[in-house]
Amino acid sequence: MKIYTRTGDSGTTGLFGGPRVAKDDTRIEAYGTVDELNATLGQVCSALQSSIVDSPDAKEALSELDARIVQVQHELFSIGAELASPHPDQFDLRVIGQPHILRMEGWIDDAEQQLPPLKQFILPGGSILASHVHLSRAVCRRAERRVISLADAVQTETPISDSVIIYLNRLSDWLFVVSRLVNQILNVPDQIWEKP
Repeated sequence: MKIYTRTGDSGTTGLFGGPRVAKDDTRIEAYGTVDELNATLGQVCSALQSSIVDSPDAKEALSELDARIVQVQHELFSIGAELASPHPDQFDLRVIGQPHILRMEGWIDDAEQQLPPLKQFILPGGSILASHVHLSRAVCRRAERRVISLADAVQTETPISDSVIIYLNRLSDWLFVVSRLVNQILNVPDQIWEKP
């Protein structure tokens, strides 16, 4: 199968089980931003795997984070498939639900227990790894906004699952605490925001 088909040369693309639409359609923006988020998480995994730590506990913690991020990548791929179809129920594409959200909340709680309470705003940064995580968090917030725009646009058609929006919201929260956690693991302080 060739990677190029020439069918999109006119600025349109085909939806999964649906019509052709403009490449800047609200639906394409939504699942395209989820795809971008997935790509940034791939960068996080690469940075995780190349992080140098001496402590076995730190290695184990980074390995566990890597496994969780890969799990999230698989779930984001499923979200992208759901968003790519105007008829996700017809193709059994609704995968993300309450168990995924509750698991993410558990991950957030676990990470927060390992961190000192946050008393000030922090800047995106610290270690290179944390910077990658912060970028993913920001893209996740944009993906959430794009999916909400899509949900508003298709209210009278097949609605977008509330679970997808909630999942993306929790994911961005988790990525925030992960950015702090990796800084702690790597012994790099968070950068505290100072009012100019």
